[in-house]
Amino acid sequence: MVDIVRIRLIRPGLWSIAPPGSPTPADADPSLDTAVLEVGGGYLSWSLLADQRVPAATLHDLDTAQEWLWALYGAEIAVAADEYTGPVDMPARPERPELAAAIRRLGYAHWAARWWPASTVDGIPALDPAELDREIAELSEFCDSVVDGSDAPAEAAEPDPAVASAHGSGLGRAADYALAAGGQPRDSRTALILERGSAGWDWRHCPPGVVDASERAVSWELERVAGGNTLRVRAVAAPGLHGEPPEHLRPRALVRTSAGTRGAALALNGDTWTAAVPDSGETVTGVEIYVPGVGPSAPGGSDPSPDPDPRPADPAADARQRDRIRELAHARLRRAGPTAVALAYAAGEPAAGLADIELLRAEIAAAEADSDF
Repeated sequence: MVDIVRIRLIRPGLWSIAPPGSPTPADADPSLDTAVLEVGGGYLSWSLLADQRVPAATLHDLDTAQEWLWALYGAEIAVAADEYTGPVDMPARPERPELAAAIRRLGYAHWAARWWPASTVDGIPALDPAELDREIAELSEFCDSVVDGSDAPAEAAEPDPAVASAHGSGLGRAADYALAAGGQPRDSRTALILERGSAGWDWRHCPPGVVDASERAVSWELERVAGGNTLRVRAVAAPGLHGEPPEHLRPRALVRTSAGTRGAALALNGDTWTAAVPDSGETVTGVEIYVPGVGPSAPGGSDPSPDPDPRPADPAADARQRDRIRELAHARLRRAGPTAVALAYAAGEPAAGLADIELLRAEIAAAEADSDF
């Protein structure tokens, strides 16, 4: 099947060559499944959940982009863009399909480095960041005629010692963890539980490797002790996190209760981030997890004291999208593991999980290390 793209001028000096409905870096609120790659003259982007195989190109330097447009979209589109007179729909026929496939895989690898939904609760092992970095470097080298800026080939950076010391190589097992909503045993003579609940959190507001990506990772209990109400918040730590990360990566909780909105720093206790918020009112209306300075509505600058209002416009839609991303991760891990699905894929039968994108070595290693796949 030939994919159709539309060539159009967004505004003077900004061009688009994209399949209909494609996400772009110019979108006000890009979806979690949007993969973005910086290239010569602009950016490429894909919607992974839509299984969009041809990228959307957003270009601010059409002359520079001409060096690779023919390879990824075809000579006909490169000429049409150069001789642009008005919007036009045309078929994309890459002159170098192997480069187009590598570019798509590189975009996915960069996406996985940021958004892979590692979760002990949901049984999704973390990807080895060092292995992922090596593969990104190799793909970037192969695609050096296209990629540019922050995504251009570079020497592999040494890992931050503080971050490396906080992450171990061992992966927890879902069976080893109580569900986050389960709470901790308490002495009923001293504490009365008024309310409890659990939820997911907006992945945009924490960097990877800090908090478990499950929709059940965050839990809270509102308890009454000695005439006062205290809200206890827990968030399951990301798989492989052992020890406190650097100060600038430590999460906070933003809680909304009948007494108002309060913020609290979370401390790592074993495999769980915890915080206690005193004087919390009688009811809980929401708990958000975030790292200051991360995400579209998180506070900027170096002062971590202001609390953001990180509620998404449509929490239910965001939760559904996170579920679909978890399904994508599970599908790719099943492809990598010694299961019937993997054998069917090897036999040439249809496979889910972005079947056209070759598995990353980090995905294969994660599946091999986890007996569930």
